[in-house]
Amino acid sequence: MEDRTPLRLAVAQPPCVPLDVAENARSHAVAVRAARARLVVFPELSLTGYELDAPVVSVDDPRLAPLVEACAETGALALAGVPVTGDHIAMLAVTGDGAAVAYRKMWLGDAEARRFRPGDTPAVFDVDGWRVGLAICKDTGVAAHAARTAALGIDVYAAGVLESARDTAVIDQRAHRIATTHRVWVAVASFAGSTGGGYTEAAGRSGVWTPDGEVFSRTGTEPGESVSVSLG
Repeated sequence: MEDRTPLRLAVAQPPCVPLDVAENARSHAVAVRAARARLVVFPELSLTGYELDAPVVSVDDPRLAPLVEACAETGALALAGVPVTGDHIAMLAVTGDGAAVAYRKMWLGDAEARRFRPGDTPAVFDVDGWRVGLAICKDTGVAAHAARTAALGIDVYAAGVLESARDTAVIDQRAHRIATTHRVWVAVASFAGSTGGGYTEAAGRSGVWTPDGEVFSRTGTEPGESVSVSLG
Protein backbone atom coordinates (compact mmCIF):
# COMPACT_ATOMS: atom_id res chain seq x y z
CA MET A 1 0.00 0.00 0.00
CA GLU A 2 1.63 3.21 -1.16
CA ASP A 3 -0.41 5.42 1.14
CA ARG A 4 0.30 3.59 4.39
CA THR A 5 2.36 5.31 7.05
CA PRO A 6 5.90 4.17 7.83
CA LEU A 7 6.06 1.49 10.52
CA ARG A 8 8.22 2.25 13.53
CA LEU A 9 9.41 -1.18 14.67
CA ALA A 10 11.68 -2.24 17.52
CA VAL A 11 13.36 -5.48 18.57
CA ALA A 12 14.18 -5.69 22.26
CA GLN A 13 16.17 -8.06 24.49
CA PRO A 14 15.28 -7.07 28.07
CA PRO A 15 16.95 -8.59 31.11
CA CYS A 16 15.14 -11.71 32.33
CA VAL A 17 14.47 -13.11 35.78
CA PRO A 18 13.48 -16.76 35.27
CA LEU A 19 9.88 -17.50 36.29
CA ASP A 20 9.26 -13.94 37.55
CA VAL A 21 6.50 -12.73 35.24
CA ALA A 22 5.87 -9.57 37.26
CA GLU A 23 9.49 -8.41 37.15
CA ASN A 24 9.85 -9.34 33.49
CA ALA A 25 6.67 -7.43 32.62
CA ARG A 26 8.20 -4.38 34.25
CA SER A 27 11.37 -4.82 32.18
CA HIS A 28 9.23 -5.16 29.06
CA ALA A 29 7.44 -1.92 29.99
CA VAL A 30 10.77 -0.12 30.28
CA ALA A 31 11.75 -1.42 26.84
CA VAL A 32 8.45 -0.33 25.28
CA ARG A 33 8.78 3.20 26.63
CA ALA A 34 12.40 3.43 25.48
CA ALA A 35 11.67 2.09 22.00
CA ARG A 36 9.15 4.79 21.02
CA ALA A 37 7.86 2.35 18.41
CA ARG A 38 4.48 1.21 17.13
CA LEU A 39 5.49 -2.48 17.17
CA VAL A 40 7.93 -3.96 19.71
CA VAL A 41 9.07 -7.57 19.32
CA PHE A 42 10.41 -9.57 22.29
CA PRO A 43 12.22 -12.97 22.47
CA GLU A 44 10.77 -16.46 22.87
CA LEU A 45 9.24 -17.01 26.35
CA SER A 46 10.40 -13.51 27.24
CA LEU A 47 8.02 -13.11 30.18
CA THR A 48 8.99 -16.34 31.94
CA GLY A 49 12.50 -17.04 30.72
CA TYR A 50 13.24 -20.29 28.92
CA GLU A 51 11.81 -22.44 31.72
CA LEU A 52 9.94 -25.35 30.16
CA ASP A 53 8.08 -26.07 33.38
CA ALA A 54 6.84 -22.49 33.78
CA PRO A 55 3.12 -22.25 34.59
CA VAL A 56 0.89 -20.97 31.80
CA VAL A 57 0.14 -17.25 31.77
CA SER A 58 -3.43 -16.13 31.08
CA VAL A 59 -4.19 -13.11 28.91
CA ASP A 60 -5.83 -11.37 31.88
CA ASP A 61 -2.99 -12.08 34.33
CA PRO A 62 -2.68 -8.98 36.55
CA ARG A 63 1.11 -9.26 36.42
CA LEU A 64 0.94 -8.05 32.81
CA ALA A 65 -0.46 -4.68 33.93
CA PRO A 66 2.83 -2.72 33.69
CA LEU A 67 3.27 -3.81 30.07
CA VAL A 68 -0.35 -3.01 29.20
CA GLU A 69 0.07 0.43 30.77
CA ALA A 70 3.26 1.12 28.84
CA CYS A 71 1.53 0.17 25.59
CA ALA A 72 -1.38 2.44 26.46
CA GLU A 73 0.96 5.37 27.09
CA THR A 74 2.97 4.90 23.90
CA GLY A 75 0.41 3.49 21.47
CA ALA A 76 2.61 0.42 21.03
CA LEU A 77 1.74 -3.16 20.23
CA ALA A 78 4.12 -5.53 22.00
CA LEU A 79 4.73 -9.15 21.01
CA ALA A 80 5.82 -10.98 24.17
CA GLY A 81 6.56 -14.66 24.77
CA VAL A 82 4.74 -16.90 27.27
CA PRO A 83 3.41 -20.43 27.76
CA VAL A 84 -0.37 -20.38 27.39
CA THR A 85 -3.38 -22.59 28.07
CA GLY A 86 -3.34 -25.75 25.99
CA ASP A 87 0.40 -26.03 26.67
CA HIS A 88 1.63 -23.93 23.77
CA ILE A 89 4.67 -21.69 23.50
CA ALA A 90 3.01 -18.50 22.34
CA MET A 91 3.29 -14.85 21.43
CA LEU A 92 0.96 -12.47 23.17
CA ALA A 93 -0.10 -9.32 21.36
CA VAL A 94 -0.26 -6.69 24.09
CA THR A 95 -1.85 -3.27 23.61
CA GLY A 96 -3.26 -0.64 25.90
CA ASP A 97 -6.51 -2.60 25.85
CA GLY A 98 -4.94 -5.80 27.20
CA ALA A 99 -3.41 -9.01 25.87
CA ALA A 100 -4.47 -11.71 23.42
CA VAL A 101 -2.78 -14.85 22.11
CA ALA A 102 -1.49 -13.91 18.66
CA TYR A 103 0.41 -17.05 17.66
CA ARG A 104 1.32 -20.54 18.91
CA LYS A 105 4.75 -21.97 17.99
CA MET A 106 4.40 -24.63 15.28
CA TRP A 107 7.83 -26.31 15.35
CA LEU A 108 9.06 -27.48 18.75
CA GLY A 109 12.49 -28.55 19.93
CA ASP A 110 12.85 -32.05 21.36
CA ALA A 111 12.83 -30.94 25.01
CA GLU A 112 9.91 -28.60 24.35
CA ALA A 113 7.84 -31.40 22.84
CA ARG A 114 7.87 -33.27 26.15
CA ARG A 115 5.75 -30.52 27.69
CA PHE A 116 4.24 -28.44 24.89
CA ARG A 117 2.02 -29.06 21.89
CA PRO A 118 2.67 -27.46 18.49
CA GLY A 119 0.37 -24.83 17.10
CA ASP A 120 -1.36 -25.76 13.88
CA THR A 121 -1.56 -22.60 11.82
CA PRO A 122 0.56 -19.61 10.74
CA ALA A 123 -0.46 -16.19 11.99
CA VAL A 124 -0.46 -12.79 10.30
CA PHE A 125 -1.88 -9.57 11.63
CA ASP A 126 -2.24 -6.03 10.40
CA VAL A 127 -0.44 -3.08 11.98
CA ASP A 128 -1.42 0.19 10.31
CA GLY A 129 -1.60 -1.46 6.90
CA TRP A 130 1.57 -3.52 7.36
CA ARG A 131 1.09 -7.30 7.26
CA VAL A 132 3.23 -8.91 9.96
CA GLY A 133 3.81 -12.68 10.04
CA LEU A 134 4.78 -14.27 13.34
CA ALA A 135 7.36 -16.91 14.26
CA ILE A 136 9.02 -18.35 17.36
CA CYS A 137 12.59 -19.68 17.33
CA LYS A 138 12.71 -23.11 15.60
CA ASP A 139 9.96 -21.95 13.23
CA THR A 140 12.58 -19.72 11.60
CA GLY A 141 14.70 -22.74 10.71
CA VAL A 142 11.90 -24.53 8.87
CA ALA A 143 11.55 -23.29 5.30
CA ALA A 144 7.94 -24.44 5.14
CA HIS A 145 7.00 -22.15 8.00
CA ALA A 146 8.19 -19.01 6.26
CA ALA A 147 6.64 -20.21 3.01
CA ARG A 148 3.23 -20.83 4.57
CA THR A 149 3.36 -17.54 6.42
CA ALA A 150 4.50 -15.56 3.40
CA ALA A 151 1.74 -17.15 1.32
CA LEU A 152 -0.74 -15.27 3.48
CA GLY A 153 0.74 -12.01 2.21
CA ILE A 154 3.25 -10.35 4.54
CA ASP A 155 5.53 -7.33 4.60
CA VAL A 156 7.42 -8.26 7.77
CA TYR A 157 8.37 -11.62 9.32
CA ALA A 158 8.71 -11.04 13.08
CA ALA A 159 10.30 -13.66 15.30
CA GLY A 160 11.13 -14.08 18.97
CA VAL A 161 14.08 -16.44 19.41
CA LEU A 162 16.61 -17.91 21.82
CA GLU A 163 20.04 -19.06 20.71
CA SER A 164 23.18 -19.61 22.75
CA ALA A 165 26.03 -17.14 22.26
CA ARG A 166 28.00 -19.70 20.23
CA ASP A 167 25.11 -19.99 17.74
CA THR A 168 24.73 -16.32 16.82
CA ALA A 169 25.43 -17.18 13.18
CA VAL A 170 22.21 -19.23 13.10
CA ILE A 171 20.16 -16.06 13.55
CA ASP A 172 21.91 -14.33 10.67
CA GLN A 173 21.66 -17.30 8.32
CA ARG A 174 17.96 -17.81 8.91
CA ALA A 175 17.08 -14.12 8.70
CA HIS A 176 18.99 -13.74 5.43
CA ARG A 177 17.32 -16.81 3.91
CA ILE A 178 13.80 -15.72 4.85
CA ALA A 179 14.32 -12.13 3.72
CA THR A 180 15.78 -12.98 0.33
CA THR A 181 13.47 -15.91 -0.42
CA HIS A 182 10.27 -14.03 0.32
CA ARG A 183 11.41 -10.43 -0.22
CA VAL A 184 10.22 -9.26 3.18
CA TRP A 185 11.63 -7.37 6.13
CA VAL A 186 12.74 -9.70 8.94
CA ALA A 187 12.71 -8.61 12.60
CA VAL A 188 14.30 -10.92 15.18
CA ALA A 189 14.23 -10.34 18.94
CA SER A 190 16.89 -12.56 20.49
CA PHE A 191 17.36 -13.25 24.20
CA ALA A 192 20.53 -11.87 25.78
CA GLY A 193 22.26 -12.82 29.01
CA SER A 194 20.99 -15.61 31.24
CA THR A 195 17.48 -16.81 30.49
CA GLY A 196 16.96 -19.93 32.57
CA GLY A 197 16.66 -23.42 31.13
CA GLY A 198 20.41 -23.89 31.10
CA TYR A 199 21.11 -20.87 28.89
CA THR A 200 23.71 -18.95 30.87
CA GLU A 201 24.75 -16.82 27.90
CA ALA A 202 22.25 -16.22 25.15
CA ALA A 203 23.22 -14.68 21.83
CA GLY A 204 21.53 -11.28 21.87
CA ARG A 205 22.27 -9.53 18.55
CA SER A 206 18.60 -8.81 17.88
CA GLY A 207 18.15 -7.16 14.53
CA VAL A 208 16.20 -6.07 11.49
CA TRP A 209 17.08 -7.27 7.97
CA THR A 210 16.03 -5.68 4.67
CA PRO A 211 14.22 -7.64 1.92
CA ASP A 212 17.65 -7.86 0.27
CA GLY A 213 18.94 -9.79 3.27
CA GLU A 214 21.18 -7.00 4.55
CA VAL A 215 21.42 -6.10 8.23
CA PHE A 216 19.53 -2.82 8.61
CA SER A 217 20.13 -2.38 12.34
CA ARG A 218 20.99 -4.58 15.30
CA THR A 219 21.83 -4.65 18.98
CA GLY A 220 24.90 -5.94 20.74
CA THR A 221 24.98 -8.85 23.17
CA GLU A 222 23.96 -7.19 26.44
CA PRO A 223 20.57 -7.53 28.16
CA GLY A 224 18.52 -4.36 28.04
CA GLU A 225 19.48 -3.35 24.51
CA SER A 226 17.04 -2.63 21.70
CA VAL A 227 16.97 -0.99 18.31
CA SER A 228 14.15 0.93 16.65
CA VAL A 229 13.84 1.43 12.90
CA SER A 230 11.36 3.03 10.54
CA LEU A 231 10.09 0.91 7.65
CA GLY A 232 8.46 2.61 4.74
